Amino acid sequence: MSGNQRQRLTPSASGGSGSSQELDLVNERVLLLVMESIKWDVRVLCVTASVCRRLRAMAKRLLWRELCLFRAPRITESLSNGVHSSRMSGGWPALAKLLFFCGGCNSSRHFVMPRSKPGHFVTETRFSKTSGRSFLMKRCRNDLLFVSDPCEHRFGDREDDLGAFRGVFRGFRESMTRACLIARQVALEENERCPYCGARVWSMTTAGLVPRNAAKRLGSYDGALEYFVCVNGHLHGTCWLAPLSSDEGTNGQDEGYELNGSDGTGNSSGDDPTVTNGFHDDGFSGLRT
Repeated sequence: MSGNQRQRLTPSASGGSGSSQELDLVNERVLLLVMESIKWDVRVLCVTASVCRRLRAMAKRLLWRELCLFRAPRITESLSNGVHSSRMSGGWPALAKLLFFCGGCNSSRHFVMPRSKPGHFVTETRFSKTSGRSFLMKRCRNDLLFVSDPCEHRFGDREDDLGAFRGVFRGFRESMTRACLIARQVALEENERCPYCGARVWSMTTAGLVPRNAAKRLGSYDGALEYFVCVNGHLHGTCWLAPLSSDEGTNGQDEGYELNGSDGTGNSSGDDPTVTNGFHDDGFSGLRT
């Protein structure tokens, strides 16, 4: 073999070896097996999605969906109508972030705070479609909305805690809530964005679509809350939480879904829907909006 032939073969051989190693690294089946073996740890998936563009694209297309199905199977089943291959409004990464991340609290036109509270991971969240009904006007009661219990934040020497809550509609584009917003010609907010998908939002206070039951359900005062719904159907809001006596609590039964522990099994426990992420770290670097 001549020297010229050897020179032509050498780059091809080395390139093939490097290509093979890269394919092994990002092989979907390998990654799925690894994630399954660690029970779909959210922190590990965040780190994985931050490594390179190719892994981030794979996480966006496949891995975040699989995490939602594993860690919150019943609520994901309901939101996707049982079609797991379907596209989720706003994207699967946004749904994963909404399930496991409190978006924090910021001042708005109708809810003024001395200072903002940053977002953070939550170790456990309870979502309920019964709570969701309390956020729907009577004409919109056929919509399906899951809303979380408020995440409580201490605020200086105030007697009241600050509550941050979040939620998600199923099929928001076809919902009566969206139809009401459009019929009323409610303008999208200029300075507010969805903390989960980055889309523009409507203020439900501005729209006049905040039922009085919403404050009662949250344990807040009338007029002491504000929440927004984005064009993809993600809800986020803040409220001042009234102090509760030891014998006060939520009455009635909630219809929802539960996810207990770090094993990701969607065990049912009555009608209280709980999502746990299995770890305590703050930060969501793998889910940028």
